[in-house]
Amino acid sequence: MIIDRSSVVLLTGASSGIGASLAVMCGARGATVVLVARRADRLATVADEVRAAGGTPVVIVADVSSEADCERVVRTTIEQAGTVDVLVNNAGRGNCASVEDTTTEQLQSIMSLNVNALFWLTGRVLPIMKARNSGSIITVASVAGKMGFPFNAAYVAAKHAAVGFTAGLRAELMATNIHATVVCPDGVTTEWGTATEGSPIGDLFMKGIRASKRYAQQLERPLPPLKRMISADDAASVILSAIEAGRSNDVYTHDGSYEQMLAVAADRMAQEDAMAPLYLGMIEAYQELTPQRT
Repeated sequence: MIIDRSSVVLLTGASSGIGASLAVMCGARGATVVLVARRADRLATVADEVRAAGGTPVVIVADVSSEADCERVVRTTIEQAGTVDVLVNNAGRGNCASVEDTTTEQLQSIMSLNVNALFWLTGRVLPIMKARNSGSIITVASVAGKMGFPFNAAYVAAKHAAVGFTAGLRAELMATNIHATVVCPDGVTTEWGTATEGSPIGDLFMKGIRASKRYAQQLERPLPPLKRMISADDAASVILSAIEAGRSNDVYTHDGSYEQMLAVAADRMAQEDAMAPLYLGMIEAYQELTPQRT
């Protein structure tokens, strides 16, 4: 599906990071971009950037972890833009807590935003797309939807669910011209690592990476196969290409991620062993940052 002046793109998590970058890129194609997020001030800034790029912004302040807000988002989009050609399920948030430290409230919050919103928004957009047998649904998951990382099991579980959601959706859409695609980024230079529930997991990763060098020496193993961070613009460019590609396999934003996920699927223990220096470093860091249980 080519994004142009006739396109209406409904984009959640549009106030910063990948979402904001993608919004401006779609605006540069002349599209109407429906910007959805909780922060009105940030949305206003992105709307100005979309307008300056040549697009038409529609701003909807909403929390898509609420089913009522998801219903309002789709209803308002139809009222103001007329249709939905592309839905980008980009809103998401991580957590930082061991399994035993993950509260029910945190678990429900993570699942509502990262999983429930997919059903609430997609379910309301699909009848519009099916009526004209055309559309694209992009769900931004993570490599955490394919493999595990310590101290954010709620997020890992949610992103695995996002991958499964897309697989089920694709099967349902086989007889249509509506395409569903999951995108799995690795590290992207956004505020994600500091906005996690519980505490900033970015700090935990950085401490774990520093300690991983020592653990690699102790275990006599190579350093874990970590990918370099990329910019939000780079990740958004991959997503835009995925929209325009139509039907495609699961999409990765980082070189080497596809091969790494194949290896995970083939031999999870081998991949855990390869990541062990990082995991052990993160365990050490979490123990230092968290009061010891008695």
